[in-house]
Amino acid sequence: MANKISSQDLGTKPIKKLLIKQSVPAAIGILVMSLNILVDTIFVGNWIGSIAIAAINVVLPVSFFIAALGMSIGVGGSSIISRALGANNKEKALKTFGNQITLTLLFTVAFACFGLLYVDDIIPAFGGKGAIFDPAKIYYKIVLYGVPFLGLCMMGNTAIRAEGKPKFAMYAMMIPSIGNLVLDYLFINVLDYGMAGAAWATTGSYMLCIGFIIWYFLSNKSELKIDASHLKLQKNVVSEIASLGFVTLARQAVVSITYLFMNNILYNLGGETSVTAYAIVGRMLMFALFPVFGITQGFLPIAGYNYGAENYSRVRKTINTAIGYATVLATTIFILLMVFPEQITRLFTSDVDVLKEAPNDMRWVFAMTPIIAVQLIGAAYFQAIGKAIPALLLTLTRQGFFFIPLILILPNFYGEMGVWMSFPISDILATVVTAFFLNREIRKTLVVKT
Repeated sequence: MANKISSQDLGTKPIKKLLIKQSVPAAIGILVMSLNILVDTIFVGNWIGSIAIAAINVVLPVSFFIAALGMSIGVGGSSIISRALGANNKEKALKTFGNQITLTLLFTVAFACFGLLYVDDIIPAFGGKGAIFDPAKIYYKIVLYGVPFLGLCMMGNTAIRAEGKPKFAMYAMMIPSIGNLVLDYLFINVLDYGMAGAAWATTGSYMLCIGFIIWYFLSNKSELKIDASHLKLQKNVVSEIASLGFVTLARQAVVSITYLFMNNILYNLGGETSVTAYAIVGRMLMFALFPVFGITQGFLPIAGYNYGAENYSRVRKTINTAIGYATVLATTIFILLMVFPEQITRLFTSDVDVLKEAPNDMRWVFAMTPIIAVQLIGAAYFQAIGKAIPALLLTLTRQGFFFIPLILILPNFYGEMGVWMSFPISDILATVVTAFFLNREIRKTLVVKT
């Protein structure tokens, strides 16, 4: 029993060891999930064709947004759960978790139905034009069947992490990722189902994930044992979940809007080749930064718990440690991507035109990677402590306030190069803004109250 992990550890263990303990499983889970997306794209590109890569990229913003409903409800509720457990208010944690389940089911099913109803309008709007339309439609319809399962997986995963069980959260991310790769091989390579096979592999992986999460919460592994009464929506709980979860939803909505603009702008400037190049670079954005995202995920429950327990010196130390670790990792990733972009692109495709374009695009996109730790940890801090408005504004700073305006303006002067220049410029501006507000909050709250 000495090795049993409890939520109280978040307030007592040494910060450095605790952050590693929380972050490594999160990073491994994100790595496996990212590898799943990466290898899935490699399979599709080599077994179906480069147009299939572009087709999946068109569908991603739609499925991202709907899946983000589950993620936002999960993150919003998990912030409440972490602070409630830190304040020894278990009943509030249980009510929050029950309301998370109900909200996730209601919203993901509703939006999946909406997405299926307007499929022929949504796909072209997100850049699925010309030769991209038909494979995108096949993939889109099947993936949307599994979106409610994905929403529940994302919600359940954050709840697991909120109660201080990072290893089980890692397993919840690994199971569908590994399952998807196995199903990809079976459906695409063995059974030759093409795009439909890739889509059914993804949907099947969501089902595997929710099966594991249901087992976890029904077993004695979890502290969150709810009954039917906790599933009934309560206005105050829903309001708090919504105010905090809206940050994540808004971030994912901006990601979807970004894909919409990028796919359309790049299609108009460079056709299918540019859309495919962006799809490859986008996969690397998801994959390469997995250790930095792991630090961010590990940081959230520690900061939230200690803030709820009013242990502000530990919160401050957690911020500094997380930024330090994340910066070292981000710099390492930056060096690798600057040196090997050509070799990375060849993993996805042998298309000569894409091989000429994607490596240079990748260097532009990752040019300011060493400074992104401040962006990620800064926005995550405000979300962890329940300050929804600052968290929302900082989360939207990079893509919403800087990046989208830049990709609408710069291409008018620099053509397609203007699109890629927008990435490092928006990173610099967002880092400066986030650093200012994070530093002000630390000086105002954490120093005075300590």
